[in-house]
Amino acid sequence: MAGDFYEALGVPRGASADEIQRAYRKLARQYHPDVNRDPAAEDRFKEVSEAYGVLSDAEQRRRYDRFGADFRRVPEDYEERAGRGPGGRTVYTSGPGVGGFEDFDFEDLFSGVFRRGGRGGPVPGADQEAELTLTVEEAYRGGHRRLTLGDRDLDVTIPPGVVDGQRIRLAGEGGQGSGGGASGHLFLVVRIAPNPRYRLDGRDLVMDLPVAPWEAALGATVPITTPGGEAKVRVVAGSSSGRRLRLRGEGLPNPRGKPGDLYAVVKIVVPRSLGKRERDLFEELSAVSDFDPRGA
Repeated sequence: MAGDFYEALGVPRGASADEIQRAYRKLARQYHPDVNRDPAAEDRFKEVSEAYGVLSDAEQRRRYDRFGADFRRVPEDYEERAGRGPGGRTVYTSGPGVGGFEDFDFEDLFSGVFRRGGRGGPVPGADQEAELTLTVEEAYRGGHRRLTLGDRDLDVTIPPGVVDGQRIRLAGEGGQGSGGGASGHLFLVVRIAPNPRYRLDGRDLVMDLPVAPWEAALGATVPITTPGGEAKVRVVAGSSSGRRLRLRGEGLPNPRGKPGDLYAVVKIVVPRSLGKRERDLFEELSAVSDFDPRGA
């Protein structure tokens, strides 16, 4: 990725982990292709995702701060030796527990010196991590997503019912090994974007259910939209605002157990304006009813 990871997220180099996470989430919501149709938004989303994938990992961030944009090409088992080589050039050597590699100059690091094959054996690549932002509907039904991270295009299979914080492993898509070592894994951490209709509580979904005063008082069966499609919920007579009506199994699926539930929270809504007949009926109800909503 061209540019600086800190600049991509709009944070200073000394930013805390929380500041980096807040910056990423703000930008991810702004540029996610599902909510921003600007053709340039997808590229910006990929840029901030890659930057966060590095800066949210303490070890990767340390290496990035030390070696810059080419940090992935520096073997992880090398540490800087105190002192300088000929001409004042920085000299590196293998770290503790990894013997047999010959010393080398930093300027030679990217000229293919490691392709000669060290005598210490193959070194596996590092695991990497990035965030994958999904809508509630995507988390519910699963599916496929094509991602671009850095210079790689990846096809990701999203299992139905993933929850916020769950990790999806892409085997062999992490850092490249050296000396014939296997590549590491890439872990995608699921983040579910805020939704105007649903609120998440684990695998349970919570939504507001607007009802008319007469529906709440007399009872009614009303249609609702769930991530799985249309459904109907029975509003019990005498329901007040705040009453939770449960639809079993209509929350996020669970491949290994019981699915979540959907809770529709009653919200009584009154007409903004009344016709003459409606006003007469409400006035008549007011006159004959002894109900006191503020009573004990």
